[in-house]
Amino acid sequence: MISKQTTLYIGNRNYSSWSLRPWLVLKWARIAFAEQLIELDQAGYTEGGIAEILALSPNGKVPALHISGRVIWDSLAISEWAAERDPTLWPADAWARAHARSVCAEMHSGFANLRNDLTMNIRRRCQASALSAATERDIARVDQLINQARQSYQSQGPHLFGRRSIADAFYTPVATRFRTYGIKLSDTAQAYCEVLLKDPAFLLWEREVLRVPHVPFRDFDQCYLGTDRSP
Repeated sequence: MISKQTTLYIGNRNYSSWSLRPWLVLKWARIAFAEQLIELDQAGYTEGGIAEILALSPNGKVPALHISGRVIWDSLAISEWAAERDPTLWPADAWARAHARSVCAEMHSGFANLRNDLTMNIRRRCQASALSAATERDIARVDQLINQARQSYQSQGPHLFGRRSIADAFYTPVATRFRTYGIKLSDTAQAYCEVLLKDPAFLLWEREVLRVPHVPFRDFDQCYLGTDRSP
């Protein structure tokens, strides 16, 4: 039984990939929590210097999970906390679990060029072009990661490791980026991304994005690299 004092602080839903990941994990684990949105488009954002967030999170960033006066301030750490309460969030097999943790860690710490060039924007639809070689390599590596996992675990279900896991939460934001910018993927990777984008919890998040009036986020609300084809 989780205390009513459990609160997840998140950033703007349309743009905050870091917030989406633990939000999905907590939903999948059926852990009751309140959520509090913090506006990120304000002075100090890029330096982790937003005073409102610094009062809630020691690194000045969201997500941050508050539990009865204590705080967990990293998306992977929040996910691991949830997995201690619901072990099914990781694969049961030890080697599959190690594999899943590896791909989560790579997504958590890597792909800087993809993040910079293809920022998360769930509302947007455009066709990216003239991507840098570094970003193309990041895309190819994500595609490879997906194909390797699906080849090994496809008989166990449609998610990255067969059954839904924390790994799927960590790859959902990049699936939205590929959709937003019209990125061409292998058939296997595309099919996997479609599974993620049809997940009921993700659809709840997406509906909330579309429900509220759109307020542009400075520097993150256009397709710099190609043709805009948003409605």
